[in-house]
Amino acid sequence: MTCDYVVERAAANLPQSAQSAIFTVSGGRVLLLALVPEVTTPIQNQTNATSIYINPTVGSDVQIWSLDSIEDRAAGVMFGLHWNGSGSTLFEVTVDPFPPAPIIVPAGAIDLSCAASSTGQLKWLLIYQPLDPGAKVTAA
Repeated sequence: MTCDYVVERAAANLPQSAQSAIFTVSGGRVLLLALVPEVTTPIQNQTNATSIYINPTVGSDVQIWSLDSIEDRAAGVMFGLHWNGSGSTLFEVTVDPFPPAPIIVPAGAIDLSCAASSTGQLKWLLIYQPLDPGAKVTAA
C-alpha cells in the first residue's frame, strides 16, 4: 500500500527575474500528485511570465507548467496547476489542484521561474508518493 505525503513550503518572495528551487527531490523518483501555490502577499500589477520546471540532478530542465502572467493577484488566490499530458504546458487558475495525470519527478529540484521582478509572495502545498525506496520531497 502506498500512502501520499504532504510537504508545505512557507510563504516566500517571488524569484526576481530568475529561476529558483521551491522543492528538493532526493533519494529517487516521486509521483507528483498536486502542487498548489497560494498568494499570501498581493502580487504586483505588472506582466510576469511564470513557469515551473523539473530540474533533475541528471539531465536537462523540463518545463511542466507556465502562465503568460501572474500579475495583480490578491492574497488568498490559489492556483491549480494542470499538466495536459501532450508535452505542451498549461498553468491555470482553478479550484481543482489535482492534475489529470500525475507526473514522475526524478531526484533534483522543482523550480519556480519568473520573467520579471515583482513584489508578492507565494506559499506552496505539494502532495506526492515515493516511487523508489527512500525517495522524498522537502521544501527548498
